[in-house]
Parts: sequence; C-alpha cells; structure tokens
Amino acid sequence: MGSAKRRPRSADDFPPSGHGWVTRRINLRLGRTFLSVKSEDTPLRPSGQQSATSARARFAASRPARRGFLRAGLSGAAALGTGVTLAAIPASAASRGTSRRPSTPEEALRALAAGNARWSTYREKHPDETPTVRQTVASGQHPFAVILGCVDSRVPPELVFDQGLGDLLTVRTAGEVLDEAVLGSVAYGVLELQIPLVLVLGHQSCGAVKAAVQADTSGEELPAHIQYLADQIAPNIDRTKDGDARVDSTIDANIRAVRTRLAAEPDLAAKVNAGQLAIVGARYELTNQVVHHIA
Repeated sequence: MGSAKRRPRSADDFPPSGHGWVTRRINLRLGRTFLSVKSEDTPLRPSGQQSATSARARFAASRPARRGFLRAGLSGAAALGTGVTLAAIPASAASRGTSRRPSTPEEALRALAAGNARWSTYREKHPDETPTVRQTVASGQHPFAVILGCVDSRVPPELVFDQGLGDLLTVRTAGEVLDEAVLGSVAYGVLELQIPLVLVLGHQSCGAVKAAVQADTSGEELPAHIQYLADQIAPNIDRTKDGDARVDSTIDANIRAVRTRLAAEPDLAAKVNAGQLAIVGARYELTNQVVHHIA
C-alpha cells in the first residue's frame, strides 16, 4: 500500500455510463474503471453503516465527503435496453438497517463498487459488525454476491469490498481454479440462496499463475497437488508475451476463462438468460487497491 496521500474523488472522476449491448448493458463504476453486466433495472440498496455511537463519532469528520463521493461515483444513469435508467442513490438509503439487501445484479455490483471505492480511498465503514447484526445472522444468511477469488492473503473480499457479516459468500482457491467442490459452492449460492451476482476476482501478482507460467516454461513438475493448479491454469497462458508480461496477461486470461466456464454451467446460464444473475470477471490491483472489470 503506497505512502502517498490520495486526493478525495470528485464527480469529474465518475463519468456517467453509456449505451451498450442490445441485451441490456449496465455500466457501473468499480474504483476508477467501468464494470459491464447484463441485468435488469432496480434501485440500489448500498451497504450499511455502523449504528453504534462510537462508530458515528469515528466517521463524523469524513461523512460529508464520503456521501458526496458515493453519490458522484454511483448516480450516473445506466442505460438499459428498454430505455429505463437507474436513478441516483437517495440520501436516505445509506443504512442497511433501513433498506433491503441488493436483489439484482446491478444493485449488487453497485454495492461492491461503493465498498471498493471506500477501501481504496481509506474510508472504510466496516459495516454489519454490530452486536445486533451478529445475532441476526445466527438465524440465517442472505448474502448478495458470490466472490470467487484467490487464496492470496492480500486479497480478502470482505475488506477489498468493505462488507461485513452475511454480505458475501466467498469461495477461494489458488488462481480461482475450479473443481467440483468450487462449482458446487457457487451453485449453492446462486440456486439455494438466490444470490444475483457471481464475481470472479483475480489479482495482480498472483502466485498461482506465476507458478503455472514458470512450470510451463521450464517443464518442471510442481510438488504434490500444486501441479493440479498449474495444469488447470496452463491452457490460459498467454504465450504471445514473455517474462512478467506473460504472467500479468495470463492473470487476465485466467479470469476470463473461469468466468466463461461458470457462464456455461446450465443452471447458471438459465439464471443469466432470465436476467436474474450476472457472472462478471474483475481484477484487484495490489498497488492501488482498486478493483476493475476484466472484459
């Protein structure tokens, strides 16, 4: 994490999203880039705030800037195939306690976008950690996104997206590698918990991808089960590049491949076609803590 102080973002940093796919494209901001998904139009329920007095006091100084930042970043109209646009976030929708969980892909993406924007600008709210929330989740869970990410200790989804208890269903494997257990876990979130978003989250400097690229180049057999990971990543290696550029490009290619495979699963594909699910690829940059879309 760099030592240079970042300036607060303004509305100029967040241009409105534009028109896109015939099959309904939503452009939503994640950090400083756009995230495009197929989904339906429903207003946003952003992630919640801490309700304790100590939390209010802790964030009182930064609240005006934070609210302005979130409104600027997330209120741009997102054009749908039907011509309907998403409205700006109402000021009254700032608390999970007074509004519902995201129930559509675009709502879920916007909640993640807002959380990553807070994280990457050091304005975390650490939502949904209060005693009340801890008691509430004891009786059931209602996460709004499945995050399929890497096991890397530097990329914990709840921190990267500034979410709390019960908000995310996280599935983590080295290099986002898929197997039956992972596919079953993702399907459980979508089919049983009715989660509207699956986000495949790769990241800069992925060790699993680097190991796969190096093994592919040298022909070396990796130890134990690590070779299985390399074998799964190997088809996605970008051999048009060399050295660090090959590793970096393969990280993106691997994200795309995992997303494509998930989208080909019949049960998930049916949800996507019905507008009830989006499966999106994204990448986290360790150097600036921003998540951006991988098309």
